[in-house]
Amino acid sequence: MNLCLQRLDGRQTYDYRNIRISFGTDYGCCIVELGKTRVLGQVSCELVSPKLNRATEGILFFNLELSQMAAPAFEPGRQSDLLVKLNRLLERCLRNSKCIDTESLCVVAGEKVWQIRVDLHLLNHDGNIIDAASIAAIVALCHFRRPDVSVQGDEVTLYTPEERDPVPLSIHHMPICVSFAFFQQGTYLLVDPNEREECVMDGLLVIAMNKHREICTIQSSGGIMLLKDQVLRCSKIAGVKVAEITELILKALENDQKVRKEGGKFGFAESIANQRITAFKMEKAPIDTSDVEEKAEEIIAEAEPPSEVVSTPVLWTPGTAQIGEGVENSWGDLEDSEKEDDEGGGDEAIILDSIKMDTGVEVSDIGSQDAPIILSDSEEEEMIILEPDKNPKKIRTQTTSAKQEKAPSKKPVKRRKKKRAAN
Repeated sequence: MNLCLQRLDGRQTYDYRNIRISFGTDYGCCIVELGKTRVLGQVSCELVSPKLNRATEGILFFNLELSQMAAPAFEPGRQSDLLVKLNRLLERCLRNSKCIDTESLCVVAGEKVWQIRVDLHLLNHDGNIIDAASIAAIVALCHFRRPDVSVQGDEVTLYTPEERDPVPLSIHHMPICVSFAFFQQGTYLLVDPNEREECVMDGLLVIAMNKHREICTIQSSGGIMLLKDQVLRCSKIAGVKVAEITELILKALENDQKVRKEGGKFGFAESIANQRITAFKMEKAPIDTSDVEEKAEEIIAEAEPPSEVVSTPVLWTPGTAQIGEGVENSWGDLEDSEKEDDEGGGDEAIILDSIKMDTGVEVSDIGSQDAPIILSDSEEEEMIILEPDKNPKKIRTQTTSAKQEKAPSKKPVKRRKKKRAAN
């Protein structure tokens, strides 16, 4: 068997990807990263009635979910063949291997038992889902704590974590799955295949084993024929890998328990590596402040003395002042637009005076009729004044605009010409 292969990610034939385990703030919550494959594990429990044929045993339930968040190929709301195969393999690996003492989950025989539910969510898919899921499931079960209970007669009392410390589960052993991918009808063998390698592999062999080298389950898929020597070789490799992974799990659990006892910070946010964009905290840099005053005095002594020139206020016009040498005061100067407005206003005043002189007769005639004169700011508007026993009269107000001032100035000129002609 030729085992010399060049893998895309640079690993050797029997190398596993980096495994990273992080725990949440609650017991029984963890995230396992196998390379870029990430699985979230969450364990919960509740008191239920036991099965009729197993009145003194608790219930274990495993559920793996493949969402489109992990890979676009997964269909939501539908159990694919891959999902059914993975769930069955997890149940055979963890429940049928009796890794958890189910009799210790019994509270009252035939009436109340604990139901332990393990939910696994695939967060990112980069190959070898079953290995990451099995590690996440066993880590979550080891990290989980169930509430303490007491039985007095027919009464079952459930205690909160503040009243009594939660109780860990009784775990006999830790079965872990190890996957082997075969190529060219078993000629080439790889451990921990990634997604690209799974797409081109001819067959897959999954061996679930604990650190005591006890095989819990074995499954072959892909339709290839394996020799006895190949299976034995894979089992030996699996024994070595399971021992390494088990040691890593125990160390991670020990570190988490130590941090919780010491009252330190724990959780997913604390597990994010520092010096990264996604980090929520930075390590504090020590600063020596013992000789701050001496350094400050040295800096002041070495600095150039300040200039003795003091600016004096400059009075340009009464009521104004300017400090220092800068731009001249322009408060009293008018802008060009304001100058134009002033000039235009003078011309309008001259026009208005001429209009008043020309229309003196007409204004006196209107006043003789006892009609009220109404002044308005608008350009043009009509007002109807109701008076008793008289018809309403419409009076148009005069405005100060240049266009309307020119119009009434033409009428008196024409009248003057008519008068002169009559004379």
